[in-house]
Amino acid sequence: MIMDCNCIEPPPGDELLTKYQYISDFFIALAYFSIPLELIYFVKKSAVFPYRWVLVQFGAFIVLCGATHLINLWTFTVHSKTVAVVMTTAKVLTAVVSCATALLLVHIIPDLLSVKTRELFLKNKAAELDREMGLIRTQEETGRHVRMLTHEIRSTLDRHTILKTTLVELGRTLALEECALWMPTRTGLELQLSYTLRQQNPVGYTVPIHLPVINQVFSTNRAVKISPNCPVARLRPQAGKYMPGEVVAVRVPLLNLSNFQIYDWPGVSSSYALMVLMLPSGSARQWHLYELELVEVVADQVAVALSHAAILEESMRARDQLLEQNGALDRARREAETAIHARNDFLSVMNHEMRTPMHAVIALSSLLQETELTPEQRLMVETILKSSNLLVTLINDVLDLSRLEDGSLQLDAATFNLHSVFKEVVNLIKPVASVKKLSLTLHLAPDLPVYAIGDEKRLMQTILNVVGNAVKFSKEGGVSIIAFVAKVESFRDARIPDFIPVLNDNQFYLRVQVKDSGSGINPQDIPTLFTKFAQTQSPTARNSGGNGLGLAICKRFVNLMEGHIWIDSEGIGKGCTATFIVKLGLPDRSNESKAPFVHKILGNHGPTNFAGLKVLFLDDNGVSRTVTKGVLVHLGCDVTTASSSEECLRVVSHEHKVIFMDVCSGIEGYDLVERIHQKFTKRQDRPLIVALTGNTNKVTKETCVRVGMDGLILKPVSVDKMRGVLSELLEHRVLFETI
Repeated sequence: MIMDCNCIEPPPGDELLTKYQYISDFFIALAYFSIPLELIYFVKKSAVFPYRWVLVQFGAFIVLCGATHLINLWTFTVHSKTVAVVMTTAKVLTAVVSCATALLLVHIIPDLLSVKTRELFLKNKAAELDREMGLIRTQEETGRHVRMLTHEIRSTLDRHTILKTTLVELGRTLALEECALWMPTRTGLELQLSYTLRQQNPVGYTVPIHLPVINQVFSTNRAVKISPNCPVARLRPQAGKYMPGEVVAVRVPLLNLSNFQIYDWPGVSSSYALMVLMLPSGSARQWHLYELELVEVVADQVAVALSHAAILEESMRARDQLLEQNGALDRARREAETAIHARNDFLSVMNHEMRTPMHAVIALSSLLQETELTPEQRLMVETILKSSNLLVTLINDVLDLSRLEDGSLQLDAATFNLHSVFKEVVNLIKPVASVKKLSLTLHLAPDLPVYAIGDEKRLMQTILNVVGNAVKFSKEGGVSIIAFVAKVESFRDARIPDFIPVLNDNQFYLRVQVKDSGSGINPQDIPTLFTKFAQTQSPTARNSGGNGLGLAICKRFVNLMEGHIWIDSEGIGKGCTATFIVKLGLPDRSNESKAPFVHKILGNHGPTNFAGLKVLFLDDNGVSRTVTKGVLVHLGCDVTTASSSEECLRVVSHEHKVIFMDVCSGIEGYDLVERIHQKFTKRQDRPLIVALTGNTNKVTKETCVRVGMDGLILKPVSVDKMRGVLSELLEHRVLFETI
């Protein structure tokens, strides 16, 4: 059956155009449908494209357009040729443009996708940098907290404050619910709860140190998360329905305190404290890595601060002990100084008070000795004089020893004739040796200098003591004195191992050996010979008298002269040899002839009678005034006495050649000297003013020189001594006896 059709049959010439339109619509529809697919692919791959809705709308539009053209494939109608040509041309152009657009998108989309990929890469890098910056900021924040904690911890060196401050600052910085510190006990077997943040639990609670959780924490220096239910973490009340927060623990190294005496610190050699930190209950908060690092750093800082505190406590204890000891030493020193001053004051007073009566005894005895006496009387007078001189020697020795021990005695260095010192010692000792029928020889080496610089009096005193001892302990034979310059090789003597010579230019060491054939010394007694008041136990020593001060003083004098002294003896009955070395100076050749006049032991030389010599004597002591006047009258002097300064100033005249005055009573005598100088303005008209005193301190001599006195003589004074004084004084017009 044939259906009727109202369609207009296209003319045969237009069939080709229709075919072209049909083909064009097909390709246009294909292009329109492909473009949305490409856009969908682009949107899917580009996750950061900001305008997806525009692309969706554009895709829908294109799909609709493609659908329109697809519909045209089935809705062709017959049109005029002109219209058909126009439609065909438009569709062909649309097909060409659509295909070109589709093909172009195929090439453009990968480029667009690559741009978006780089953008995404940069965004990812930016996000990574943001995370790193956040980490840096976190680390800086952690560092700031560490610095704050360290500053707070180290702001004090009190260990209790350090520990309490640590808990408080950690609790504030980390917003902790509780923080506690467990310290090891003295036995080291338990940990004791010592400090808590909230103080909700009493301190003193202990747990065994060998618990597994404690061993786990002590085995590492990192912060360790522990169970909230373990014994060291049970520090807060039950949280009820809330879950307990996370708990970490970290060890705190303790200083090895075994070398310190911190009484309430653990005494074990190596130990740790345990710090426990708890986050708030009922919160989802967890420990972050930077927080754990903060806890570890703070634990190390606490360990350092505790070690400093321990050292400080020990140093403060040592300081307090040292201050106490120094206080005791200072009190002992002041007491010793007070005792020394009291002793020196006592000796000074006793020196003066004893010399004044001794002056009377010796002066009167010497006067009596020059009168007509029976042999028995002469023996008694000589015994009195000998005993008095021994007493004076003892007084001098005690004073010298006292000044040597307190350091107030100083050497009085000056140029002197060294050969004359030895010859004078021999002259003084020879009479005693002759009585005992002992030979006394002196040998001075050819290279021994004639003049030397040193303390002549102390050197002579040392030689006199050593030679006097040799004569005193010898019954037969003799005593020899040898003096020479010590050579360098002689200092290697095994008997002087501690002596180290030190010589400068123009200096030399004098070596003196005194050998005797006396009773000898037991070698075991030799070390005690230089101890004051020490004497050997031999019968000869006990019977010879002496006070045991001579060699002790000699040793101290030799030490002052930077030398050394020792004694050798093979035993009892074999004699002994005393040797000493002292340092002396060498004067310039030009100064040898300018050696000052220094008074020696005054004896009977020069004129023996001073008839007509007018002498004025001032002394407020009547006995001393009478005794001294008697000595001067015995020597032929015309003596005027005065008992006060005013009387002396009133009676003194040009006829008086010498004025002796006792200046022990104070400054009144020194004022008198100045007034006499004012009265006699011309030096040749002024009498010689000489102090007669019992004071042996250097201040007296210095004051006498300062005020212009012409001499100083020490009491006691015998007839022979006064004779020598007057002779030397009139010859040299100056005479200061060495003190």
